[in-house]
Amino acid sequence: MKPLPTLFVSHGSPMVALEPGAAGAFLRRLGPAIDATFQRPRAIVAISAHTLTREPTLLGAPSHATVHDFHGFPAPLYELRYDSAGAPALAERVAGLLRDAGQPVHATADGGLDHGIWSPLRFAYPAADIPILPLGFPPHWSPARLFALGQALAPLAGDGVLVMGSGSITHNLRLVFAAQTPALDAPEIAPSAEFRDWFAQHGAAADWPALLDYRARAPHAALMHPTEEHLLPYFVAAGAAGDEPIATRLHDSLTYGCLGMDAYAFGPAAAALQGTLGALPL
Repeated sequence: MKPLPTLFVSHGSPMVALEPGAAGAFLRRLGPAIDATFQRPRAIVAISAHTLTREPTLLGAPSHATVHDFHGFPAPLYELRYDSAGAPALAERVAGLLRDAGQPVHATADGGLDHGIWSPLRFAYPAADIPILPLGFPPHWSPARLFALGQALAPLAGDGVLVMGSGSITHNLRLVFAAQTPALDAPEIAPSAEFRDWFAQHGAAADWPALLDYRARAPHAALMHPTEEHLLPYFVAAGAAGDEPIATRLHDSLTYGCLGMDAYAFGPAAAALQGTLGALPL
């Protein structure tokens, strides 16, 4: 089997599940593109901004129910289901990889998929027929430490396991709700564009010294991420692609003028995936 790339997807607002827009259209093409370029993943290790733990923790339940971890949204959103099989045996393998790399790791028989996991996957793999292993991560760890955590997962790509980080390339809800919620298709504010462009350029150059120090070097970093948890899965996924991987932007869109929906693939397999996506009809 060809080694898979690793992924970072932006899941945006929970409303994306009902109003998919350009990002949803991309995600609908992403699953078939992965299957056509490589083969269907045998499992997915998911690192979501909404499953946060004090130390890395694997949710090794044999099955996962849909978790509606939000409030105040329209009733139809709470009716959506994305229940999946879990991956207890894979949890043991991943725990071993992390321990061998000197990483702390905990495993639990608990389960559940937060919306950062199920909202993108319900478009990419709507049948919910791929086992999922959520990996909770510590939001107080630095990008460099989370990159190293991801590096321990690098052998999974050759085993047909897809490593997917889920967050948002920009995430400042105060900007979204400052006075009144802007239109879904509101024009992008300049700081958001500058930050997203900076990430795309430095990722394409594999400039990891800059990316890992993004808080000091990227324009408007604190404005675009007042807290870091929605960007940190990017670094876990990138590390899982090996040493200093190229970050290939697969998708570029926006909601509410400041909530970026960009998606990235990491490593040498990313170019092949990008080529397949480009050949699929929009």
